[in-house]
Amino acid sequence: MAQPQNPIAADPVVQTDNPTLEQLNSFFENDRFASEAARCRIVEGRRGFSVVEMEVGEVHLNAQGHVMGGAIFTLADYALAVASVTGRGPCVNASSSIQFLSSPKSPKLIATGRVVREGNRLSFYEVEVVDGDGRPVAKMEVTAYSIK
Repeated sequence: MAQPQNPIAADPVVQTDNPTLEQLNSFFENDRFASEAARCRIVEGRRGFSVVEMEVGEVHLNAQGHVMGGAIFTLADYALAVASVTGRGPCVNASSSIQFLSSPKSPKLIATGRVVREGNRLSFYEVEVVDGDGRPVAKMEVTAYSIK
């Protein structure tokens, strides 16, 4: 008896190294926390690379009026997801370390994810977060695990 095909494995985002923005948005539409609650938006994505941004609103602020670290982490983790899944298939953040470098001075945050080394099961990524003026906000190093 034939095994049922995994719909994720057949998705164009998983199958191609350079999907369209429409394909990326369709694939990640169920990442509702990142896209709806945190209001992250995919700008670009291809195998091993991504750009994701967030317009900072009141929902992202902590009690002191600064952007909450969890909002910055969510943006960085979403950038990792786009860079690590595209062209490879299901992947999860197995371990990450984030350094918060400065408080953003503009209302936009931009995260750029890049693969450092791609392995069969474990891959290593760096995600840089800057504000809309290019000022460094955070840097995250990630070990991602490929689920095959």
